[in-house]
Amino acid sequence: MPALRADPPRVFITGASSGIGAALARAYAARGATLGLAARRGDLLDALAGELPVPCHCYPLDVADGEALAAAAAHFRAHAGCPDVVIANAGISVGTLTGEPGDLAVFGRIMAVNVTGIAHTFAPFLPAMTALGRGTLVGVASVAGIRGIPGAGAYSASKAAAIAYLESLRVELRRTGVSVVTLAPGYIDTPMTRRNPYRMPFLLPADEAARRMLRVIERGAAFAVVPWQMGVVGRVLRLLPIPVFDRLFARAGRKPRGVGL
Repeated sequence: MPALRADPPRVFITGASSGIGAALARAYAARGATLGLAARRGDLLDALAGELPVPCHCYPLDVADGEALAAAAAHFRAHAGCPDVVIANAGISVGTLTGEPGDLAVFGRIMAVNVTGIAHTFAPFLPAMTALGRGTLVGVASVAGIRGIPGAGAYSASKAAAIAYLESLRVELRRTGVSVVTLAPGYIDTPMTRRNPYRMPFLLPADEAARRMLRVIERGAAFAVVPWQMGVVGRVLRLLPIPVFDRLFARAGRKPRGVGL
């Protein structure tokens, strides 16, 4: 079934204050959507909502806080109705090294946001969506979840876990009318990626990435890499023998660490 109804959709997006989330909000606003925007930085949410010519409900919260998300979901349903699309986009991308003091705490924080945060986002909306027999849940993973990237063990592990979780959920919801879309971005030009001290092939502007992602969501694809060229890279990486992969990536650039995140 189509991911969106004929009339303007209702869309709830986490991590909406900047980057991919803000770009998705703009893309949906161009289609007249009513938006629920959630992120930690309330001032940026308010600024974004002020730019958009559509109804916006802003929720300053941390997706690691399940109770806060449940309250936001209840408010959005009461004031806008059951969403047609829920996008779990919030994420943290920093480097970690297991033997470094403080990095284990960062590891836990990344998993709480990048994995558990997706479940926190979907759970309060799911009963209403399944009762109506329609809607789309979208999880933003990453091509970094395809193979373990040195220096980014927590990030790679979280995105691999997100891909597996979303696949499980997709099968669980088969025949309910609620579809699950896994988006695996490659390199997108956002404040998060601008900290990377290495070359980023096939880098896409956030607004262009959002337009492509919206098309994927409307198509109801189960899994898509954006841009598609990074999907080819991901398939090649997945097929590399372990010794070859290890030699190549031992020399790869490392993400800046995020102690105290």
